[in-house]
Amino acid sequence: MSDENSTVQPLVKAKPLGMQRELLQIVAMLTMLIDHIGAALYPDQFLILRFIGRIAFPLYAFGIVQGYLYTHDIQKYVLRLGILAVISQFPFMWAFDYLEVNVIGTFFICILTLIAMERTRIILLQILFACAAFLLFSWIPTDYGTYALMMILIFRYTSSYFALLLHFFLNLYYYWTGGVIYQFISMVSTIWLIWGAKARPIPFTIPRWLWLSFYPAHLFILAIIKWLFY
Repeated sequence: MSDENSTVQPLVKAKPLGMQRELLQIVAMLTMLIDHIGAALYPDQFLILRFIGRIAFPLYAFGIVQGYLYTHDIQKYVLRLGILAVISQFPFMWAFDYLEVNVIGTFFICILTLIAMERTRIILLQILFACAAFLLFSWIPTDYGTYALMMILIFRYTSSYFALLLHFFLNLYYYWTGGVIYQFISMVSTIWLIWGAKARPIPFTIPRWLWLSFYPAHLFILAIIKWLFY
C-alpha cells in the first residue's frame, strides 16, 4: 500500500500500524489498561502499574501516524477520531477527575496539524502551523498535549535511529519541566518499533470494532468501578 497523503517517508516502511500489527495493538491496549487502572483506582499506590503503562502511548502515537499515512479517506479518518474523542470525553473525566481533553482529542488536533502542514510546501507556513498547535496545547488542557504533538512529528518525519534520539530528548525535556522520570520507559516502545520490523506477525487479527471502541469502553468501565467501590 502506498503513502497516499505525502511523499515523505514515515518512521519505518511498514504496513498500517507497523510491524506485528496485531501484537502492537494487543500490547498497546493492555498496557494502557494497566496504566489507567493505576491512574484511576490507585493513584498513590502500585506505581509499577504506571511504569508498565508508559509502553502504551508511543504505540498509539505510531498507530495514529500510520493510520493517517495509509488511510484511503483522510476526511473519514479525521471524523472518526473526532467522534471517538467526543464519546470518550465524559468517561475520561469521570474516571480520572480531569478537566482536560482526552488523548483522542489530542490526537485529533495533531492530525489536523499534520494535514495543515502538508497542504503547503512553504516551510515557513509549516513551522507556523506547528507553532500554532503548540500554542493551542499551552492554552487548552489536554492529555499529553505538546508531548503528543512532538511524538507525532517524530514518528512522521524522522528516520528510525534519529527518532529514538529525539524521543530521548523529548523525555528529558518532559522531566525537566515537571514530568515523571519513569516516562523514559516509553522508549522501549520506540526501540521495538525500530528493531522489530522483521519479526513474524501473530496468526490472528484484532477486530476493528475492538480496537476503535477500547478507549472509551474501558474508561467507562473504570469510571463505574471507581464510582461503586472507591
